Amino acid sequence: MCGIVGFTGRQNAAPILLDGLKKLEYRGYDSAGIAVMDDNGITVQKVKGRIANLCEKTKDGEAVPGFTGIGHTRWATHGAPTEENAHPHLSNDGRFAVVHNGIIENYSTLREELLADGYHFESETDTEVIVHLLEMYYNGSIREALIRTANRLSGSYALGVISSEEPGKIYAVREASPLILGVGIGENYFASDVTALVNHTRNVIYLEDGEFAELSESSIKIFDVLGQEVSKKPTRVLWDVQAAEKGGFEHFMLKEIMEQPGAVKATIAPRIRDGKVVFEELQGILPYLADIRKIIITACGSAYYAGCAGRYALERLTRIPVEVELASELRYSEPLIDDTTLVIVISQSGETADTIAALKECKTRGARTLAIVNVVGSTVAKLADYTIYTWAGPEIAVATTKGYTTQITVLYMLSVYFSDHLWRLTVPEETLTDMLMELPRRIQQAIDMNPTIPALAKKYHDHKALFFIGRNTDYATALEGALKMKEISYLHAEAYAAGELKHGTIALIEEHQPVIALCCNPSIMEKTLSNIVEVKSRGAEVLALTFRNNQKILSTADDLLFIPDVDALFSAVIEIVPLQLLAYYVAKENGCDIDKPKNLAKSVTVE
Repeated sequence: MCGIVGFTGRQNAAPILLDGLKKLEYRGYDSAGIAVMDDNGITVQKVKGRIANLCEKTKDGEAVPGFTGIGHTRWATHGAPTEENAHPHLSNDGRFAVVHNGIIENYSTLREELLADGYHFESETDTEVIVHLLEMYYNGSIREALIRTANRLSGSYALGVISSEEPGKIYAVREASPLILGVGIGENYFASDVTALVNHTRNVIYLEDGEFAELSESSIKIFDVLGQEVSKKPTRVLWDVQAAEKGGFEHFMLKEIMEQPGAVKATIAPRIRDGKVVFEELQGILPYLADIRKIIITACGSAYYAGCAGRYALERLTRIPVEVELASELRYSEPLIDDTTLVIVISQSGETADTIAALKECKTRGARTLAIVNVVGSTVAKLADYTIYTWAGPEIAVATTKGYTTQITVLYMLSVYFSDHLWRLTVPEETLTDMLMELPRRIQQAIDMNPTIPALAKKYHDHKALFFIGRNTDYATALEGALKMKEISYLHAEAYAAGELKHGTIALIEEHQPVIALCCNPSIMEKTLSNIVEVKSRGAEVLALTFRNNQKILSTADDLLFIPDVDALFSAVIEIVPLQLLAYYVAKENGCDIDKPKNLAKSVTVE
């Protein structure tokens, strides 16, 4: 996820662009750049790192004159975070500059075509194909060139474009990526989020997919995918600037919970083609796949629990034994690892100290290593033999939500991919990929099906302890659900394998003790139902998470959370969402600092 901003008017553009980029830095902060147009053409300034570096380089914009420009703050997906890969990107003839938020799925094909036509590339990004297509298709009309270019692109994109052929104008294009126009007096804007606009105007127009806009200082014209002009009325932004930075949500954590359908889609969509899972970055591992005798997943915190949840699909589909180890334990355990072991390392930041140490230890013992990370160019990504990026976008809240669900999603896809190449699939791959493609919609349904969560939080927020129980994938999800509750509400919350209740845990059950029971695996539903009856007979109050039509659970539990019908093989990414929301609203009831819980940091870079 990246942030883009554009301005045209009667003021110097660069200071306004920099101000907008500062507001969008939560969307990406590994590089940044601006392109400003004046009578001498387009001037581009780019830096690696934060917006502050760009401000210093441009003397807060004073060193880049011009009244029209575009800006970008980057969360790298294609290519390392370098100045060369930073946006904006220029056409070979210098007449066009582009900024882009999103992913161009067919960029490899387009790049090969453009190279064959004589265009040269300065970066490793998917975005650069766009500006060369614009140059190729330009024949006196930028509108026509934009339409022809957009018709060639597959994926998601919000684009900002300027051209020295049309001074004083900026163009904005949207497809499956947010883009908002700001309506001013004698000036107009676009941005990825109202965050970048509300300091300058509160009158905004929301572009829809397939639409593009032509902005000058005095007008905004909006066109549909066919180039026909459409009429739209501005909307007045009513919330304050601080709330706007969170997209209208009270906390970043809630915003990021709600972003999970889009984040999981961004993880899945580019990697499923013609009913098959495709990992171009893993071609090198395929010759060794048949020699792998054991898979070890290692990580810390929520990433470790993502491994616990993903293990079931990986083991079931590949028929390779899978172990999940805490990185802080694995690094000191003298693990039984050799060149027939595949070690999967999971980290959101890619900078977790224990995870890095475990990765290094496994490499010294001859294991092949595969990293699942979010941050491009991070230490884990560089150290591993193979790397898969989750493309979740940056998380601002310390407690991970979309980072966790996209990690599990990668493990699901990896399970299908390995199983296919090992010839061990027992169901058609297209059936499995159809199930994977459905996950974003199922996550949204899980959000929509639980409007009672704030009320349930009022009921359960003042208990000293909460117990989570489940079996199989339900138990793995219970571990993360309990961690979310601990992290942000500071309540004592523990997850137990439901089948272990009689082996000691049930001694803790007393009158009115809350027990959150996960019942989303039909094959063992009766067993979990028996556990619910056990704890209720000792006075527990049971909040059950299950399917809406599960009559036996409905008639037994005291309160209910729901998920849509989904195969247990891929259910963990759905089940966790209501538990994330429950933890959020319990923490809110308790007046906690939800985005920055005490004693915790986003990335643990020391042991």
